[in-house]
Amino acid sequence: MIRCVCAAALALCLAVSAPTLLQAAQASPVKVGFQALTKAGEKIPLNGDHYLTFGFDKPPKLGMAIMRVEIFTRDGKRDTSFTVKGDADMPSMRGAHSAGEKAYSLSAKGFYLMPVRLVMPGDWEVTFTISKQGKTVFRGAYLFDL
Repeated sequence: MIRCVCAAALALCLAVSAPTLLQAAQASPVKVGFQALTKAGEKIPLNGDHYLTFGFDKPPKLGMAIMRVEIFTRDGKRDTSFTVKGDADMPSMRGAHSAGEKAYSLSAKGFYLMPVRLVMPGDWEVTFTISKQGKTVFRGAYLFDL
């Protein structure tokens, strides 16, 4: 009798918990402390004097993709005096595919570039932490599906 009651209670807990866990995974919120970025190519304000644009060099697909960030002054002049760091991961499996935060490389043309290894279809998040003189001025996360 006690086994039947325990089994019924466990089944009830699993029935309530499974949908809740699935909903949490599907929500895929950005990392805490990061601004959600919804559209590549938009001008995103950094501070009163600068803005950034970002996007992949080509439409992302399985394999290696290159994320590109550009920073400009308010009047449209490229500014390479910032430090950009970031990571890529799958929010629904946070930590499973992360390479850890790494510095974006600065190209000769003034683009901040980071290779992103996309290993499976699903939801992905690429983060940007932008600093100037050791002070963080912006933290953003771009969510997309592959």
